[in-house]
Amino acid sequence: MSVLVLGIGNILWADEGFGVRAVEAFHRLYAMADGVDLLDGGTQGLYLVHHVAEVDRLLVFDAIDYGLAPGTLKVVRDEEVPRFTGAKKMSLHQTGFQEVLSAADLMGHYPGDIALIGCQPLDLEDWGGPLTAPVAASIEPALAVAVDILTSWGVPPIRRAEPRPPGSGLLANDIDRAAYEQPRLGTG
Repeated sequence: MSVLVLGIGNILWADEGFGVRAVEAFHRLYAMADGVDLLDGGTQGLYLVHHVAEVDRLLVFDAIDYGLAPGTLKVVRDEEVPRFTGAKKMSLHQTGFQEVLSAADLMGHYPGDIALIGCQPLDLEDWGGPLTAPVAASIEPALAVAVDILTSWGVPPIRRAEPRPPGSGLLANDIDRAAYEQPRLGTG
C-alpha cells in the first residue's frame, strides 16, 4: 500500500500556507513507515497529478474556507473532498487540486481513500505574513488527526525522540516556518 501525505497552499499569503506548514511540522516530528511519502505540494496544481495517481491513499492538509471560526479544523473524506476543495476558492491552487483529483480519476488511478484535514483561515491578504495565531495553534491538533487517520490506514507514524531541526526538512533555504516568520515576528 502506498500513501501520500500532502500539504498544499501558498506560504506567501498568511493562513493560505497552513497545508504546507502542517506537512512541514509533520515531517519534523514524525518518522513514517515504508510506502508513506510526505510532499510539500505548494501551489503546483496539475503538476501533482502523477503523485496523486500513484498512491492508494491520500491525506491532504489545506486551508479551507468552511465558514467556521478561524483555526477550526474539519475533516472530509473520499467523495466529499473535491466538493470542499472547490467550494470557496481562495487561491489558484484549489482549482488546480480539484482538477488534480479529476485528472487522476479520468486516468483510472484515483486513490482508494482520501482524507482532507482543512483549517479555517483568518487572514489571506497579508502578503508575506505569518500564519495567524488561531491557524498556527491548529497545526498540532491537525497533526494528531493525521496520526489517527494514518494509524487507521495501518501505517502509524512514529513520533521522533528529537524533532528534526528547522531547515533540515521539506522546506530548506530559509523558507521553513521558523526562518520565514522570524524577521516578521521580530523573534530573530
